[in-house]
Amino acid sequence: MDFIQILSSALQQAFGPTMLAYAICAIGLNVHFGYAGLLNFGQAGFAAVAAYGLAMAIAAFNMPFWLAIAIGLLAAVLLALLLGVPTLRLRADYLAIVTIAAAEIIRRLARSTTFSEHTGGSDGTRTVGSFNDSFVAMNPYTSGLDINLGFMMIRYTRSDLWVMTVGWGLVAVCLLVMFLAMRSPWGRVLKGIREDEQAVRSLGKNVFGFKMQALVLGGLFGALGGFVFALGRDNVQADLFSTELTFYCYVMLILGGAARLFGPLLGAMLFWFLYNFLVGVLNGLSALQVLPSWLLATTKSGPLVYVLMGAGMVLLLIYRPQGILGDKRELSLDVR
Repeated sequence: MDFIQILSSALQQAFGPTMLAYAICAIGLNVHFGYAGLLNFGQAGFAAVAAYGLAMAIAAFNMPFWLAIAIGLLAAVLLALLLGVPTLRLRADYLAIVTIAAAEIIRRLARSTTFSEHTGGSDGTRTVGSFNDSFVAMNPYTSGLDINLGFMMIRYTRSDLWVMTVGWGLVAVCLLVMFLAMRSPWGRVLKGIREDEQAVRSLGKNVFGFKMQALVLGGLFGALGGFVFALGRDNVQADLFSTELTFYCYVMLILGGAARLFGPLLGAMLFWFLYNFLVGVLNGLSALQVLPSWLLATTKSGPLVYVLMGAGMVLLLIYRPQGILGDKRELSLDVR
């Protein structure tokens, strides 16, 4: 087992394009759950409508790149309005039910044969045509990047480097918006709604309006994450936007610390590093056959990673329910 290679691969993924897409989605979820107390279990839906809006507008309807970006963002805003108008005046669990159902409906519609002419069905939009030629043409890099750490080498291709530049730029923009918003009167009202909705309403604030604005803002961040997913792969495949994506984002948020500016980013980096590191170690142990096959075979290493990650989350919630960067006085999850 090449331990250095496993560590190098895990570090590469911890800063790479996929981590960035998840981190941006988790920052959006931080607006919903961390600051506003909204139970959104359909963040995958916001990423999906934006990614499909971008890909279909170019590949199926031959629209310009920036117009396709605008269509993807508009689709996320419309989805937030459709989900928020009938549910945000009700209890929090109604939003949870509607968002998880909506995300699954979007995924199934995208992979259905009825719309496969435009969406590519279960194979994704690559069968319809490429949509990131304009994005690739804007790539300023002429070669990839090799980072020499002495005992290991981390490599990114020219394409990865361009997606990472855009992705880290979007992370910086999202965090700056969050920093300014949550220190403004708007952000303080949002935190008040999370703590005691009735008290905020008694002060004459439009609670429904503030909740809707938070849902739209977090949905737009989810849409930006969807763009990074789409452009990094040059393909939008429906199963990428399953419920699993939303729950990964929740794990990242809880791990890093909800209602903290850098919590989702730190959580995404740690999650993606640990996930890839454990996959590499378990696959290596499986190949060496140092453990009994009933405990660890090649086909069982994937599920075992989720078991280990789940056990780690349980311990984290017991001993540090506010997450790594979280403040227990502001927000923590009590599982005892």
